[in-house]
Amino acid sequence: MVTHVAAEAQGDERGALLAFIEEQRGGVRRALLGLTEEQARTRPSPSELSLGGLLKHVAEVEQSWIARAKQEPPAVRRDESNWHECFRLAEGETVASQLAYWEQVAAETEKFIRSAPSLDETFPLPPDPWFPPEGRVSLRWVCLHLIRETARHAGHADIIRESLDGKTAFELVALEQAG
Repeated sequence: MVTHVAAEAQGDERGALLAFIEEQRGGVRRALLGLTEEQARTRPSPSELSLGGLLKHVAEVEQSWIARAKQEPPAVRRDESNWHECFRLAEGETVASQLAYWEQVAAETEKFIRSAPSLDETFPLPPDPWFPPEGRVSLRWVCLHLIRETARHAGHADIIRESLDGKTAFELVALEQAG
């Protein structure tokens, strides 16, 4: 469920982009409200997706894009051999630990985007086979990509949550506001 995003201050494009990223993060976080660790790890369909795995994935993706924008290596390097690991909580990983990690990532995203001289600044894409050769993207593109990526998985999270216990996004928003 989409919640209302307050209008940005006049001319605050960064604030608008960051507010929409945060709104979509909220959709993923809300889907986890009131669940046990076991429920968060449950895969209620033939897909590999669980709510805990989606949480881990979106945090990892956000961190990796901001690292690329800084021209630093991501905290976790993924390729074809280990890509599947970003969609499941490993031994010792918990929803709480992933939420705390994502909170740190979100703070770093906010700090980096707000401090950049311009959203028009570009950086090179890595030489991975799924990126165009010699590709470059802007910081604005990164923000829009994070909105799209997180929104896509927030939608998955809504479906998984409803499959687990029947709770809809409307009920989860009310639960979040009450608690």
